Amino acid sequence: MSNPQITPEAIAERIAGSFPGDLGVEPMEFTDEFATGRIVVDERHLHPGGVVHGGVWVGLADSVAAWQTFLHLEPGHDFTTIEMKLNVMGAGLPGRELVCTAKHLHAGRTTHVVEARVHDGDRLVANLVVTQFVIPTRD
Repeated sequence: MSNPQITPEAIAERIAGSFPGDLGVEPMEFTDEFATGRIVVDERHLHPGGVVHGGVWVGLADSVAAWQTFLHLEPGHDFTTIEMKLNVMGAGLPGRELVCTAKHLHAGRTTHVVEARVHDGDRLVANLVVTQFVIPTRD
């Protein structure tokens, strides 16, 4: 199931002025199978050592995983994150484009599990697995 109201344009409008928007996360493409987004690394993304801060990896990957989750929720339903695990396998450097692709591992009635893989070009540099708790529509 894919929610046609969840589009890159709608998400870009929705995140303006929020944490993902301020972080520079850009929605790219949404299909039934995946959602993608990106950041282009700049000074705001770096820790004092000059590489991407852990919070930025999570901010990017968790945002794209959220969009993937929204694509597969019943209208009016919401969710909250109940668990996440991030592995970073490479340094994010200034000027580099980090592209995240999120896909469902599980889409159940009460939980969704989404994997978000971040690439710098062809190289896998981070992997996030997130579990979402589905919140049904409240009457």
